[in-house]
Amino acid sequence: MSLLFETISIREGKPENLFWHQARMDRSVEHCLGRKNKIELIREISIPDFARSGHFRCRIDYTTTITKIEFSSYRLADIKNLKMVDIQDYEYSFKFADRNTLNEFFKQKEECDDVLLVKNACITDSSYANIVFWNGKEWITPDTPLLKGTCRARLLASGVIREKRILTNDLKDFLYFRLINALRGFEDSPDILISAIRL
Repeated sequence: MSLLFETISIREGKPENLFWHQARMDRSVEHCLGRKNKIELIREISIPDFARSGHFRCRIDYTTTITKIEFSSYRLADIKNLKMVDIQDYEYSFKFADRNTLNEFFKQKEECDDVLLVKNACITDSSYANIVFWNGKEWITPDTPLLKGTCRARLLASGVIREKRILTNDLKDFLYFRLINALRGFEDSPDILISAIRL
């Protein structure tokens, strides 16, 4: 298994938001492997014929070189509710291929569709996506994400969302939330009532 991976949205045969994936890959290689990244995603991604129509997920496993590229059809998961789960001091600052601990947290979802991970009383992410909250005026994302996603970074840079410390007690101040990641775009994600977050 490779140390790191990226998941990239391929829509109608075109990779989306490569700038943000490249930036994260560059940071990851430098921090985790101690060297400058030489992988250029724009040169490495060759879209197979079957992925040239519709929406596909491209997974790239890598260390200092790419070890595997896989394409699979993507469908937006229907998330209706989240179960809050305390992760204590768990760290997942980079997109490591080893997600065993995250999978164990996911198993605690009980009857819910996914988990909302809480660290030191701070809201972080779901098991696979960043989260944004609507307070009636603006969209806010926690400033304590477990993983700084590429969609989150792009929305922050464009001013669509802003970040702020969000504690579990602050959830009552919001009306809705959305889950976002590279494949689950901000506009694609439905509003979910804040009451769908279960203690």
